[in-house]
Amino acid sequence: MLYRIADLIGCRVAAVVNFAPRQIGSFMSGVLVLGFPDANGAVSWIAVDPAVPNGGRLF
Repeated sequence: MLYRIADLIGCRVAAVVNFAPRQIGSFMSGVLVLGFPDANGAVSWIAVDPAVPNGGRLF
């Protein structure tokens, strides 16, 4: 695992938020967080740097 929960608080990532809810494991999700797999298959999230306003569009 690349990320600990405590390290994610306040992080900004790229995500798609207008999807219909889907069952993901034991919960429902309406968000798709974007990322790339590393050499071991662990997903590294696409981060936003420098900071931009929350809710901006991805081009």
